[in-house]
Amino acid sequence: MPPHDGLVHPKEYDWRDSNVSLINSDLDHRVKYQSAATEPAWNDGVIGTSPGLFIWRIEDFEVVPWPKEKHGSFHEGDSYIILHSEKAKSKTEGDGGGDSEAEKDKLVHEIYFWLGLHTSQDEAGTAAYKTVELDEFLRGSATQHRELQTSPSDAFARLFPRLKILRGGVKSGFAHVEVNEEQPHVDTLLRVFKHPSPAAGRDAVLVHEVEPTWRSLDEEDVFVLDRGDKIWVWQGRKCAPMEKMRAAQVVNDLTLAKHVDVEVLAQAESRSKVVVDYLGGGDIDVLSTTFTCARPVVARDAGAAQREKMLWKLSDAGGELTFELVKKGRGIGREDLDDDDVFLLDSGRGIWVWEGKGASRAEKAMWLRVTQMYVKQHEDAASLDVAKVVQGCEGRGFWAAVEA
Repeated sequence: MPPHDGLVHPKEYDWRDSNVSLINSDLDHRVKYQSAATEPAWNDGVIGTSPGLFIWRIEDFEVVPWPKEKHGSFHEGDSYIILHSEKAKSKTEGDGGGDSEAEKDKLVHEIYFWLGLHTSQDEAGTAAYKTVELDEFLRGSATQHRELQTSPSDAFARLFPRLKILRGGVKSGFAHVEVNEEQPHVDTLLRVFKHPSPAAGRDAVLVHEVEPTWRSLDEEDVFVLDRGDKIWVWQGRKCAPMEKMRAAQVVNDLTLAKHVDVEVLAQAESRSKVVVDYLGGGDIDVLSTTFTCARPVVARDAGAAQREKMLWKLSDAGGELTFELVKKGRGIGREDLDDDDVFLLDSGRGIWVWEGKGASRAEKAMWLRVTQMYVKQHEDAASLDVAKVVQGCEGRGFWAAVEA
């Protein structure tokens, strides 16, 4: 039988003929909220009612709180959910005595699901699903972000200017990656370097565990080698003072639980060769060798500064769904957003989807598919952060992107 015999071409369905039309309907939200209300991680009386930073790690399909003392530290073999809730001013109508408006505090929520470079597919899928569930628990008021380990967004960088990324991960449903903690000691090499995102701040520094080999060394950064009985600090000849200071903090943290010798060596010193030797570079001349190694984390918008800012509108006001360019360049402002439609803002640094309060069910249902098509057609936007916000619940990051 020819390979094509017996195959049936699928019928092309109108989305209105399927239950996708129920997406964002009252029934859809009620069902999802009931599911979210059964998740213990959200039902502690604090989530959604108090400002703060809350982090959970996905462990065997479960959402497990990440200890506060570990906030800012992530394992590259894991997936995490981060909720940042902060108070913001919102305008309310006056009491009828005039046209004056009063301001009151409200909580604005940002949700990030952070995917480690070596996280398993089941962990990443659980994090994505639970992120949507958490947003539903917050009554759809949160901004959702997908975060990749290798390219943090500006908003994420502002939350964690002292980010620390470690190797290993927790046991998952389908995969097992050993965690460095609670295991017999293995040599650990930490690279300390300036945070790649300008949004993190001028003095923001990142700590990233790397392969313990001399090939991981770079003369622009500082490295901390923990071999168990001794800690070495190797300062590249071009490293920055802030990197030296951050490395000192890392060493202090490492020695709180154990008393070991610490030795700080500058690359320009001949004695720095002991670190290179220990890492397998016995035949390397440290004084004449140029040590270079690509950094494991880069700015998400690297190379994107030349892309032009654009605002697109998804609307069915004319009877059919259309996706049209509204404006491009630096003249985009708040006045270009219409309450009755959905807009996609490509800022060049990230993609934001803004949902107006009066947007139709069809517009709300189709924003994700339209965004996926947009990213597919614009290859240079494929690595950008995609975030969705609802009118009235925008955070500072969105308005900064609009007005930039």
